[in-house]
Amino acid sequence: MLAGLRTTDLLAGYQGAGRAIEVEFTPIGAHRYLGIPLHHLANALADPDDILGTGWTLRITERLAAARDWASRWAIIDDALAGRLADCPPASPLVAEVWNELWSHRGEMTTSELCRNTGRGSRRIQALFREHIGIPPQTLSRIIRFQCALRLPSHHYRSLAELAAVSGYHDQAHMNRDFRALSGHTPGRLCGLVNRETTDAATGPYGCVSDFFALAPARQTREVL
Repeated sequence: MLAGLRTTDLLAGYQGAGRAIEVEFTPIGAHRYLGIPLHHLANALADPDDILGTGWTLRITERLAAARDWASRWAIIDDALAGRLADCPPASPLVAEVWNELWSHRGEMTTSELCRNTGRGSRRIQALFREHIGIPPQTLSRIIRFQCALRLPSHHYRSLAELAAVSGYHDQAHMNRDFRALSGHTPGRLCGLVNRETTDAATGPYGCVSDFFALAPARQTREVL
């Protein structure tokens, strides 16, 4: 499946045993590779065949299942990515600049500040985000700030109030609202799960926490720009 950026929590799963490979694109990489406006994938799931062509899923699944080791599987993924990206236009320099600005400031930038730093108007920035990112810059800032808060090791803060302050939230109540909206968990609950996974390399029911950018050594993942 293909999943775009989400602004609400989603609980997903399936019954029985299974194996999977997850490739994590940045929005800029996803826009280049998929060749569609990313607002179509925001808060949505899609069948890869609907975008990459009928039979794409079956062909790559059969190749991956026949591979004997992880090195061979990554080679197959690299081939599939490189082959398509070779024919894709380069990323928009302006979108890349705005993306880097937001990440370097941990999401603590307003749209007016982005406009001032890039020399572009608000409507232009909003239109570019709808096409290349899928969500408005204000919403992306919330997600970045949320992810940066999760990446802070627990020993970097003495309380949730301090976590809110160092993560750029106005106050703890503001952080609580964003955490509940984006993950369905309180900050204490979710940070506890993340710390447990990153410390113990836990799998099983806590593996999903890795999707919030927490590092998990046991998982086979790759991020693509």
